[in-house]
Parts: sequence; structure tokens; C-alpha cells
Amino acid sequence: MKLVYNVSDKPPFQKNLLYAFQQLLAIMAATLLVPILADSTGLYLNQPAALAGAGFGTLFYIWATRGKSPVFLGSSFAFISPLAGACAFGFLGIILGAVCAGLVYVVIAIVIKITGSGWVNKLLPPVVIGPTVALIGLSLCGSAINNLTNTAADPAGYSLVHIALGLFAFLVTVWASVKGNKSIRMVPFIVGIVAAYIVGLILTFIGNATGSAALQIIDLSKFSGMQLFEVPHFTFLGAFGIYDAEIAAAAEGGAVNKLNGLSDVINLFVLFAPVAFVTLAEHIADHKNLSSIIERDLITDPGLDHTLVGDGVGSMIGSFFGGCPNTTYGESVGCVAITGNASVSTIVIAAVYCILLSFFGPFTAFVNSVPSCITGGVCIALYGFIAVSGLKMLQPVDLSDNRNLFVVASILVCGIGGLQLNLGAITISAIATALILGIIVNVVFNKPEGQKKQG
Repeated sequence: MKLVYNVSDKPPFQKNLLYAFQQLLAIMAATLLVPILADSTGLYLNQPAALAGAGFGTLFYIWATRGKSPVFLGSSFAFISPLAGACAFGFLGIILGAVCAGLVYVVIAIVIKITGSGWVNKLLPPVVIGPTVALIGLSLCGSAINNLTNTAADPAGYSLVHIALGLFAFLVTVWASVKGNKSIRMVPFIVGIVAAYIVGLILTFIGNATGSAALQIIDLSKFSGMQLFEVPHFTFLGAFGIYDAEIAAAAEGGAVNKLNGLSDVINLFVLFAPVAFVTLAEHIADHKNLSSIIERDLITDPGLDHTLVGDGVGSMIGSFFGGCPNTTYGESVGCVAITGNASVSTIVIAAVYCILLSFFGPFTAFVNSVPSCITGGVCIALYGFIAVSGLKMLQPVDLSDNRNLFVVASILVCGIGGLQLNLGAITISAIATALILGIIVNVVFNKPEGQKKQG
């Protein structure tokens, strides 16, 4: 679609505040979910702190990429398992683990700075990167549907009421994007989420009045005990021992875990560094996808070395504040594609929102009270756009040529089928495995003359 606001454009300030809030809502659920999944006790990872970490990390990324790449960095799901292991080493261990992961990106960035990024485009032509981007969107479909059906947290929670409300959120989002006036088309996700939330509140009040548990969709208990203003449990404060007494009182053994020597540092490196190599594939795919949307190759301008430094150091900064390493968010890219707003200024304001709102208790309570079915409904549009963006990259590829066909087939089948490689403590995700196989098939069987029709 044609962009309404390009990367360097600045929408009117008041409207931009609303556009930025929409970006915030697009990335919010996933960013706040990671600390819960990685540390169910809440002793070491804190939702508001993770939100602030995403904001600070994004601001650094925008600076590192010279304001040329409208991407938001949020808590990375790929690091959930390493984070869970790092909690055994305390706050300092969590920060050090993120530093190990970030350094992998920085080292690769230095290599690319020396050798150039031309080899990346040769290694990842449209026939490889197109299905990989589509795979990223398709791999998220299960998450969207599980949220929609209310089975994400509990397989027994399947509910037609939740499905109806989630589909209502989706349809309102589509209406706002397709049929709304110019102002409405710029904020379809806000319209969809707010409309569905209001309907959910009405159903919840009816359910409370009639005693019908099926209609009690919104958990209003999230607002109980909240404070108007509260300083998040920043990870760096924990590293200085600020929360030791609190953790000792809550922990069963009464002990606060600490780093004990070089062996612990090596263990953290083994936990985090391999995952960084895996997420590198998604980093490149996200930037290739965004490049097709804004019609400028981010791999060469500002350059993959700049985006990797922005992502890697942004992860370190994010963990320093919120414990969770960051990554580029497909939801953010999807929001750019659907609204046509690629303004970096919008991303900057969204990052500032994250930092400020992390201190504001009612906002975190509101986000946690939004039913997963509404998130799932909206994500049908977000994840669908990511998948379609990848398919659009395949348009110039000649799929009547079997050399191209088998490259695409290997990526889609292995990725959708969930082919993971478990190498001891290291797990290579299905997306990374599919991309590696696609690159091998393309390099071995697809001669240069077979790529002439790819553009």
C-alpha cells in the first residue's frame, strides 16, 4: 500500500500521539507476556520494568539506525528459556546473559562493517526471504487462534463468547482500516480494541449481575490494589541488592541467588549466545519485510551493521532496565503496513510512552485486563499482513522453475511443520531451521541464471 507518512515525515503532533499509542497497543501484549512466562514468581522479572526496557532499547535502536528504520523493539520470546535459567543467577546474571546475546550481534555487525552487506542480499534473494517472512506470520497463527478461543492459558477454557468478541474486534479493525475515514484508517487497532473492550465490559457487568461465568470476560480484579504511581522493579537496581530482602522473604529457601565465578559466566554465555544466532535470521527477515513496505533497502541504508548494533545493544539496554532482551517486533512492522504510517517519530513517541507508562499503575492494569480473545482477534490482521508481505516478495520469482519451487517448498514445509533442531542445550527454532535449509537448497541447486527472473 502507499505510505501516508514516510520514514522521515512527522505527522501533526496531536495525531501522532494517537498513532504512537496504537503502536504501543500493537506490541504491548507480547512485551508484557515474556516476563510472566520466563519468571512466573515475579521475583526477578517485572512487567512494568520490561515495558520501560523496551522503550529505552527502542530509543537506542532509532539512534543507532540514524532514524531511518521505523522498528519497535520489544521483549523477545526466543529468550524465554534462557531467561528462566538466568533467574538462578539473580539480577546480575540476567543482565550478563543479555550482554552475551547482544555481543553476538555486535561482533557480526563489525564483520559486516568490514566485509560489506552485499553478500547478505546474495545469500537471501526474494526466493529465500519471501517465504521466510511469510513463515514468520504463519508461525504466529497458532498464538492468535489460541488467544481468540481463550485456550492460550487453559486448554479447557474454550469459549464461543470469547471467539465472538475476538472476531468482533477483528471485524471492527478491518472496517476501520477499509471503510473508515482518513483519520479512522490511521488508528484501526485502537478502534477495534476499544470497541471490543466496551462490549466485553457490558457482557461482564451482565455476567456479574446474573451470575453467569461465561459472560464474565474481563478480569476486573486486575485493577484491585493498583497504585497510581509506582517505580518499576528495574533489573539494574536488583543487581545492586535493592530487592534482596524482598526476594529473600518471598523465596522458599530464603536465599538470594548470585553469580559465583567464571563457571557461572560461561553457563550464561551458553544459555544466551546461541539464541542470538537463531534470532539473527528473524532480524534480517523483519528488516527485509520492512524494506519492501517503505521501498528502501534497510540492509544497505542505514546498513545491516547499524541495525544489528541497534538491536544487540538495544537488547542489553532493555535487559539493564527490564531484564528481557529485545528484538524487532513483527507486530510493529504489521502496524506500519496496515496503517501506512512509517514515521520514525511515531516509534519514538511510542517508546517514550513505554517509559512513562511503566510508572503508571492503572495503564498496566488496563492492559492486563484486556481479554486474550481481543488480542487474538486483532492479531489475525497483524499476523496476516506479515504473511502476505512475504508472499508479495515472491511476486517477481518464477515459481514455474523447479529450482525456485523447491527452495520455497523446503522453507514453508519445514517451517510450518515445526522442524526444530535440538543440539544439546541449543535449540534452533523452526523458522531458523527452515531458513538455513532454504539457503542451502538455493545455493546448491539454484544457479545464477535461474535467479534472473527474481528481480
